Amino acid sequence: MTPQRVYARADSPLGEMLLVGRVAEDGSTRLASLSLPGQKGAVAVEDGWRHAPERFAAITGQLGEYFAGRRDRFDLVYDRSGTEFQRRVWRALEDIPYGVTVSYGDIARTVGASGAGVRAVGTAIGRNPLLVVRPCHRVIGADGRLRGYAAGLERKERLLGLEGAHV
Repeated sequence: MTPQRVYARADSPLGEMLLVGRVAEDGSTRLASLSLPGQKGAVAVEDGWRHAPERFAAITGQLGEYFAGRRDRFDLVYDRSGTEFQRRVWRALEDIPYGVTVSYGDIARTVGASGAGVRAVGTAIGRNPLLVVRPCHRVIGADGRLRGYAAGLERKERLLGLEGAHV
């Protein structure tokens, strides 16, 4: 049996977010995607998906707390996706503290892919399906400048400003 996909839309200071989840065998909802309007590679609702905002109440609550400055870490269950390398990079993103920025090279060293591997790390970060909650916005260039963000550099800057990060 194919797992059921569910979705909801939620307002945020960054625009309307699209949350997509998979209903697991235990009945829980595992977050598969969080995307923003105009985002490169954003997910679009597909036929057969069920609009189920009630399944995302805990997630939208945590997002509301984050945007209000009352939450610095998310406690969510994610749907498993990506290659093994991408999952290593994404785990490294989850370990970046609130309000702290690191470089792509820092992440590459963390996952054992320094040198030429920095480009592969950048690609894996760019494929992160969980914007905001898996904080790829905390990764900047080695020169301290903002680099790449699927939802646009202005949103990256806004998230970093919310967290009090100095860029």
